[in-house]
Amino acid sequence: MTQLIECVPNFSEGRDPEIIRQITDAIAAVEGVQLLDVDPGKATNRTVVTFVGAPEAVVEAAFQGIRQASLLIDMKAHSGEHPRMGATDVCPLVPVSGISMEETVEWAKRLAARVGEELSIPVYLYEEAASRPERRNLAIIRTGEYEALPEKLADPNWAPDFGPARFHARSGATVIGARDFLVAYNINLNTTSVRRANSIAFDVREQGRVLRDGDPVTGPVRTGEDGEPLRQPGACKAVKAIGWYIEEYGIAQVSMNLTDINVTPLHIAFEASCRSAEARGMRVTGSELVGMVPLRVLLDAGRYFLRRQQRSTGVSEEELLRIAVRSLGLDDLAPFDPRQKVIEYKLRETGGDPLLAMNLVQFANETASESPAPGGGSISAYVGALGASLAAMVANLSSHKRGWDEQWEFFSDWAERSQDIKKQLLALVDEDTRAFQAIMEAFGLPKGTPAEKATRSAAIEAATKRAIEAPLRTIELAMASFEPIREMVEKGNPNSVTDAGVGALCARAAVHGAGMNVLVNTTGLKDRGYAEAANQKAAQWMEQADALEREIIALVKVRLVQ
Repeated sequence: MTQLIECVPNFSEGRDPEIIRQITDAIAAVEGVQLLDVDPGKATNRTVVTFVGAPEAVVEAAFQGIRQASLLIDMKAHSGEHPRMGATDVCPLVPVSGISMEETVEWAKRLAARVGEELSIPVYLYEEAASRPERRNLAIIRTGEYEALPEKLADPNWAPDFGPARFHARSGATVIGARDFLVAYNINLNTTSVRRANSIAFDVREQGRVLRDGDPVTGPVRTGEDGEPLRQPGACKAVKAIGWYIEEYGIAQVSMNLTDINVTPLHIAFEASCRSAEARGMRVTGSELVGMVPLRVLLDAGRYFLRRQQRSTGVSEEELLRIAVRSLGLDDLAPFDPRQKVIEYKLRETGGDPLLAMNLVQFANETASESPAPGGGSISAYVGALGASLAAMVANLSSHKRGWDEQWEFFSDWAERSQDIKKQLLALVDEDTRAFQAIMEAFGLPKGTPAEKATRSAAIEAATKRAIEAPLRTIELAMASFEPIREMVEKGNPNSVTDAGVGALCARAAVHGAGMNVLVNTTGLKDRGYAEAANQKAAQWMEQADALEREIIALVKVRLVQ
């Protein structure tokens, strides 16, 4: 699997577009990285940049961005609402795929060493890369911000992990590390009061608030036996939060970092903020995502809000996103475009799903053209997706049927399962075409010398196996769709029983179509053991699909006369 990491540097400049452009140009110029998002903030005077790529390329791009920021940003003149201590304030590396956190930590250390040695900037390691426990927390490292650096660097206890232990007046210091996905998230309030925004932040964040005797704001701090301040924990673990006023919006916000979205998802932090605001006489008007998020963050939010309404969660990805955006008020301050804010969508823009991007007429025309792809494999996957879609449709109609309210969760679960099968089958529409193209590319390799012949032969064999695995997966998924289809014929809305029956016809067609694709692709395979096993598996599934289709169509006829 290709190793992929994300880098999310925060630069202390959010107002000068020319400086921001020069920094991001330096990042984007590195071959092998993809710049996903540039999110400047005027009030915070800070820009969050997101890019991804192979580890070596990402580390090189991060270094070039940090170097450019050190040349263009003068921290002596910097001011902004967000805490900061350097021109490049923080630069985390995040493992995305094919790479462990331990490996990501090593890449973070390589980057930190280079920044310290070549740019003479003090560098502290944080989160998973931290050199000692007390430095894991960014907020602790950044205590006192840029202005406290001269005194901090003179303290041996605060010697940087890399770079000189002396004050770099122009660039300050930089914090580099490795962490899981962190979501930067702001809650919009119908107030301009920073103090009231902070009261909500203290209610919500894990650290909570310091306990005081008498007046909760001005009273003396209560301490424990160890002399440390006593705290009342907040509602949400793995959440950091402060309140601030954003002049460009004319509102106060609660600014959050969700450091572990598995512990506290976005929607839970939002709901906790809403409860706190209402209890304090305020209202949450919406929210704002800073930077980019994994797709699942918004899909989980969409499902959460649908469950609150006791409605089926087995709807399309697009519908889940729409519900999430509306429920969280992500378009409160500006239009929200998931294609620009969701990591997977941004990556997909360059990776391309050419067939799925077409409308129905374009897809049919492309299939009918003189090109051999898309062919039977892609069509089989698409027909299978339509069968699963019909199962989802019947489940959703059933979950909303008058008088069936107590069954909404049962049908919602089946709709979700059908949607998942549909999504995987749709991905195979393009994968089948890509597999065919890989075979054509392999046949186009040079075959002059014995070494070239061997390389070409191995490439053809590997590409052919890929072209067999795609339809085998199509068969497997289409077979899985028979279960929800049958459930909907037996228990679903009686007015839609024939729709589920058509789903069974689609599933059988997908199995047989993909099975024929397996048979034709195994004919030229040298690995006969692999070929025979694939053919046998396809033949067994085709026979089972015939039996399942007959059973389901018989059930349809029975229900039609009930």
